[in-house]
Amino acid sequence: MKTTAISTLKASLSRYLGIVKAGEEVVITDRGKPVAKIVPLERGELKIPPHLVDLERSGLVHIGSGKITKGFWELPRPKDLRGSALEALLKERETAR
Repeated sequence: MKTTAISTLKASLSRYLGIVKAGEEVVITDRGKPVAKIVPLERGELKIPPHLVDLERSGLVHIGSGKITKGFWELPRPKDLRGSALEALLKERETAR
């Protein structure tokens, strides 16, 4: 559990929120006395599958808002000149089920 003063928290809020996202609690002090605690939300409160929460905490993925920008579907598709996407899909189909 980390402990920090209000002034330090104000100056480095993003850093401390990163600590909380990683699953650690942060106690906030005012003149050396604890006044509050920032704790990570429980998985049930997030409505996000637990495996995705674990991946985000480890820094492997970023969970987005779920909203797609206007015009997304009209954007040109990226070119896959080597066909690696199709190859991966076909391999997955062979090994699945």
